[in-house]
Amino acid sequence: MAHDEPEPADVAMTTVNPWLALPEGRPDPTLTRRLRAAHEAMVTRGGPAGRDSVRAVVWDSWRRSLGSGVDPDGTASPVDLLDDDLLAYRAAHPLAPVLPVIRRLLVEDAEADQMIVAVTDAAGRMLWVEGDRRLRARAETMNFVEGARWSEEVAGTNAPGTALAVDHAVQIYGSEHYRRPVQNWSCSAAPVHHPVTGALLGAIDVTGGDSVASPHVLTLVRATVAAVESELRWLHREQPSGRRPAAPGPRPVAPRLDVLGRDRARLVRPAGPVELSLRHSELLLLLAEAAVTGHGRTAEQLAAECHAGDAAAVTVRAELSRLRRLVGTDLVGSRPYRLLGRLDTDLDRVRRLLGRGAVGPALECYPGAVLPRSVAPGVVTARTRVTALLRQAVLASRRPELLLRYSRLPEAQDDVAVWQTCLEWLPPGAPSRPGVAAHLHHLRRAPRGPLRVH
Repeated sequence: MAHDEPEPADVAMTTVNPWLALPEGRPDPTLTRRLRAAHEAMVTRGGPAGRDSVRAVVWDSWRRSLGSGVDPDGTASPVDLLDDDLLAYRAAHPLAPVLPVIRRLLVEDAEADQMIVAVTDAAGRMLWVEGDRRLRARAETMNFVEGARWSEEVAGTNAPGTALAVDHAVQIYGSEHYRRPVQNWSCSAAPVHHPVTGALLGAIDVTGGDSVASPHVLTLVRATVAAVESELRWLHREQPSGRRPAAPGPRPVAPRLDVLGRDRARLVRPAGPVELSLRHSELLLLLAEAAVTGHGRTAEQLAAECHAGDAAAVTVRAELSRLRRLVGTDLVGSRPYRLLGRLDTDLDRVRRLLGRGAVGPALECYPGAVLPRSVAPGVVTARTRVTALLRQAVLASRRPELLLRYSRLPEAQDDVAVWQTCLEWLPPGAPSRPGVAAHLHHLRRAPRGPLRVH
């Protein structure tokens, strides 16, 4: 059977480097319009309309993103690693010893060039994100932060994720990104391999404005990768008996308790999720909160934290006995009642992000209040504290995009201070400004009792 003749678009594409986003080095408004039309056709109908306007590497990535169920309007990538877990993982990673090379060749000039430099592992997790501070603050709102995962299957088409997926240096320009909230950015990335074993170690990425999609930036990234791989080869030879340290293995998956924005908690374990009753939700959350300080709880203490009035400890013991049968005695111990192993909670993740000053990622991880139906005193305390922490951080940020996102939460609907601050910091021509002004006017006139002004 004869080979199909290449289509005209394919013939034209062979005259330029298919991995370059802007071969001429300049953004093209016409190209942007064609890309957006093709992207709309892909994500809404999955059809080939506009195929000739899209580079093959991008089109294939869009199809993989669509097949993986990536939300084209999703705004944040998942954060896999935080705090001590992130520090330990980075320290053990094979790219840690060559970070000075990357900083010397890319990071030192990144702020002057208005760029962000990111180094990922082979799974697309951001290990180091450095460079222009203002851009990093903006990128934080989409979780382009250390510890977040930007592999294609969760983040859609993006330079580091796609470079890892196809194992090749690549650029992604603006509207070539699969997720719309990322389409204001451009990026150039290249994979890094161990020069002796050939193992894929991660990727080096440069992210910023349209200029990052110009050919010279990809050349710079590839040159940095070559220098890094050369340094790795030298380090390999210097090590005794030529053995390199083993790459860090996958982190053990700890159970996770989801309590934010849910009437009842969900316990996610490797064997599958378990939906808990409200009382079991409260008890497991209280034990997780106690574990933060390294303590357990007696039945009497849990009774006081679960019930506003007097409650018999025997009732709590019975509930805990049923809870242990449900979730396993390997997770919840007795005498005193405590967690026997690590249990991550979405509540603690938000608090840790706020503690790092990562307000945007914290807000993305916060779908709503802690078990909003619960009246257990211990749960109410946890709910009140994290709500106040998040509110204070968003107000202090003075960032309109965060204020707008926070204002959509149920707890902020009647919060005059939030809507007033939002109006003050929105640019005069912002499309959302009239709606914010109207809602604030409504709040101030509505006869609904004392308003929250804090």
